[in-house]
Amino acid sequence: MGNLPGSPIATSLTGTHLIDTPLLNKGTAFTAQERHLLLLDGLLPPHYETIDQQVDRCYQAFSGQPTDLEKHVYLRNLQDTNETLFYRLMLDHITEMMPIIYTPIVGLACQKFSHIYRRPRGIFISYPERAHMDQIFSNVDRDIEVIVVTDGERILGLGDQGAGGMGIPIGKLSLYTLCGGIAPEKTLPILIDLGTNNEERLKDPTYIGWRKNRIRDKEYDDFIEQFVEAVMRRFPNVLLQWEDFASADAAPILDRYRDRLCTFNDDIQGTAAVATGTILSALEVVKKPLSEANIVMLGAGSAGLGITLQLQRTMVREGLSDQEAKQRCFVVDQNGLLCDNRAGLNETLHPLAQKREDLSRWDCGTADSIDLDAVVRNVKPDVLVGVTGVAGLFTEEIVREMATHVDRPIIFPLSNPTSRAEATPANLLNWTDGKALVATGSPFDPVTYAGKKYTIAQCNNSYIFPAMGLAIRSIGARRVLDEMFMAAGLALREVSPALKNSQASLLPSLEDMRKVSVHIAKAVAVEAVRQGVAEDIAEAEIDARLKSTLWMPEYQEFTLAK
Repeated sequence: MGNLPGSPIATSLTGTHLIDTPLLNKGTAFTAQERHLLLLDGLLPPHYETIDQQVDRCYQAFSGQPTDLEKHVYLRNLQDTNETLFYRLMLDHITEMMPIIYTPIVGLACQKFSHIYRRPRGIFISYPERAHMDQIFSNVDRDIEVIVVTDGERILGLGDQGAGGMGIPIGKLSLYTLCGGIAPEKTLPILIDLGTNNEERLKDPTYIGWRKNRIRDKEYDDFIEQFVEAVMRRFPNVLLQWEDFASADAAPILDRYRDRLCTFNDDIQGTAAVATGTILSALEVVKKPLSEANIVMLGAGSAGLGITLQLQRTMVREGLSDQEAKQRCFVVDQNGLLCDNRAGLNETLHPLAQKREDLSRWDCGTADSIDLDAVVRNVKPDVLVGVTGVAGLFTEEIVREMATHVDRPIIFPLSNPTSRAEATPANLLNWTDGKALVATGSPFDPVTYAGKKYTIAQCNNSYIFPAMGLAIRSIGARRVLDEMFMAAGLALREVSPALKNSQASLLPSLEDMRKVSVHIAKAVAVEAVRQGVAEDIAEAEIDARLKSTLWMPEYQEFTLAK
């Protein structure tokens, strides 16, 4: 369905087999001629509806759901019944519905996944089934262009959700279609079920996952290798996105496979691109180049690692040396500032660690650990970012201290879901007399302070990964490079409303998401061609390919296949 209005679809499916196929079902929008031809007479109510009328009816039903979780379940059921209608409804009400199908409600849906499970979507590969991966993939009877896979161990800021983590690949791929125009039949969500250490899930009699503690070490690595090889055999040209893996596994997996197939980790690279683009927009508002800004990052997981490294690369792009860029980015975890003298420092975090000898003049006493308060007091940061998954860590004392050193503090509490944000936008604006430039990971309502209304930008990966998918699939890119994410972040900055109005949101409205995705996708595609990971095509051809790839949720006429 979609993409080429006026081009009939020839199908061999008829009757209930047709209306039970979500990718083809039109429900009450099947015409009288189609109903007769496709043996649907009597299987549908007699009244014919246009898709606009269906959307109106579905919106009324959606609005009548008493809770956000029930609204999520309603939308998922609609997706499992009529995908074209689902995406048309979502496009028409994207600002209201995206938080329901994605963050923050998708977190609750993952926690309740076994309780709200209705119909299969995607594939589950559990550890006991590892010898049958090829057979499992052969059960997918369509061509797949984009896969999102998780092992469910680090779902948003909620931790290990086991098989319930499947809600994340389903939600992410919904946004690939909604925002990036990837045809839904070309997408596949995957949950690799290696067990869970969440005792609440294991003790839940309704839990649908493999009821064992997590596989670790060599058994884990061997399973991932087996999984990647099976993917490459069945879908050799697929884009594979890793999602919500534990920090200890995420970076090594990316490093191991990034040169073997077209793949990326959204928590590391997508988060980095959207955060960098939004920070650049905020710095443009305060008229300060990134190369002169001091950054404090609270959180040293996948997101903190990815954002910090991309900020450093962008500083180098602006003329700093690698060492100079490193000296402007300070990363703090639960044990304090990352320093090179810390015992047992994870090898992945060494590039982020400061030299302790460079801090000899700091006002931080003689303690081995330097906490966030001391870092903010000494660094006097222009930018403070939180990616910890722990609510309330940006305290009033810390924020007020930051505000004494910079006129307009740039503060991004990015943790998801909403309940895990390091601070609320209302508090940040109150503590800074309305001067803070704020972006959050999950959606927050506008804040009114001193009679002025502030729109809060949602610094969410949905601005990046759908555009990456659109670009990669349009031009057939063979690999995903850091330079492509750099291009995505810079392109996002270009469309910031704050560049034209310093009081406006740092990020575009969700209503403009498809237009924004095309803009970013073109920048990514141009960079992929420049880097030699796609065929050498002109910009005009890139424009044409993006347009032809962009799937639209529109019904098409059916004919009976001969």
